[in-house]
Amino acid sequence: MDANRYINIALLVVTIGMPLGCTSSYQAHSPIGLGKPITENQIQAWNIDVGPSGVGLPPGSSTAIIGEKLYQQQCASCHGDQGQGGVANRLVGGGSLNTNSPIKTVGSFWPYSTTIFDYVKRAMPHQAPQSLTDDQVYAATAYILYLNKIIPKDAVMDAKTLPLVKMPNRDGFIRIER
Repeated sequence: MDANRYINIALLVVTIGMPLGCTSSYQAHSPIGLGKPITENQIQAWNIDVGPSGVGLPPGSSTAIIGEKLYQQQCASCHGDQGQGGVANRLVGGGSLNTNSPIKTVGSFWPYSTTIFDYVKRAMPHQAPQSLTDDQVYAATAYILYLNKIIPKDAVMDAKTLPLVKMPNRDGFIRIER
């Protein structure tokens, strides 16, 4: 009986004590000494997002013809020489998404061509993200689109033409205007 009493008291303390212990009126009234100030130039260096309408695309241009060489040098070791996948995701093909085992690739799943540019610019190549020039990113994007049979090899991709590329699954999502 004494054991049950102690258990009940312990449960009461936990039930009341936990919420009280997790609340605090402490508020920092001055900097707490973590991190360092960031400059406007540093913020702008990371302000590289690109929307579906092309807002945020930088000047520059290229074609899949130029992108093929870049892709073989910078991308093929991870994504396969034809985008078929390797240690990194497959980029090409995928077919219909209305199957029991859909294969989600750039060609079958991504709704906007500008997303390719945004992702490549931001995160590729894996070992050196943000190291490609804007022209190189346009080239890689064009080559990936070409491999997926979405654009011809000589199509020029730039801030005006890239947002006009209609991806196969563009209508498979809710449209977001930016």
